[in-house]
Amino acid sequence: MTAAIPVRHMDFQFDARELDDQFYLKTEFATAFFEALSIFLTFGEDLVIDTARYHRQFLTDPQLKQRVTTLIAQEAIHSKMHNQFNDELAKHRFPVPLYRFLADKVFKYGFKQLPHRMQLSLMAGIEHFTAVLSEYMMKHEQVFYSTEDEKQRALWMWHMLEESEHKDIAYDVFQTLSGSYPLRVAGFALAAFTILVLVPLGGSVIPLLRKPTLALHPRYWKDVAYSLTLLAGPKDGVFGSTMGHILDYLRPDFHPSDHDTTEYLEYYKEKLLHPETGLLTPYLVREFVPALRA
Repeated sequence: MTAAIPVRHMDFQFDARELDDQFYLKTEFATAFFEALSIFLTFGEDLVIDTARYHRQFLTDPQLKQRVTTLIAQEAIHSKMHNQFNDELAKHRFPVPLYRFLADKVFKYGFKQLPHRMQLSLMAGIEHFTAVLSEYMMKHEQVFYSTEDEKQRALWMWHMLEESEHKDIAYDVFQTLSGSYPLRVAGFALAAFTILVLVPLGGSVIPLLRKPTLALHPRYWKDVAYSLTLLAGPKDGVFGSTMGHILDYLRPDFHPSDHDTTEYLEYYKEKLLHPETGLLTPYLVREFVPALRA
């Protein structure tokens, strides 16, 4: 029997005066990718919530239905916390309203218009990418400790923990209700285009929108080159070094549990949620497990 996953209500109380706009290894360009991702995530999570809620009614396994309820609740809190974070980013001359406008149109007139079965596949694909990102971050926790911005560090580490906790739920729902390999590949392609193309394109112009004069400084272009290595480098880059894991989704017999993160989850639960020393403990409001219902 698969262990139940808890839902954690958080309250980070973000303050724009404390935000580090170079939090990712002291870079502007790579940090901007995560800032753009933060905005995308709120829309992506809302799509996951709506899709999971719609398809939950067709499930007959009580345990899987309980896990879907956990997925919905965790994603709802992720969306809420990232929206609060993004509101504070806006006070740093970050183009949050523009990016929210653009993302809203992409999801409202694009992804939300897809047939339900395609949205289900897209949901599974998006969750695969967040699982890959989460595993990378858990294996490279040092990337969060080059900054003094504890709340931003806590936000991302909490998010990565929970994405890894529920990484197989959307996939299991897709396999249970569809199982179509061509449809799975189509959802993967849409998710890949969004996360590997649209988000980086959006992030790439953020520093110049905030400070146009950066274009005149050689230091900034050195930052860009270094950031591209951090994001796409084949050895340790966020996506460059994980491409094998990303493409593993295309195996017909793939399952998220093929990539076992049990040891990392146990390590981070202790590190983040220890009652006295946990990084998340000051921000944790309450924790509960949804009821198991037939």
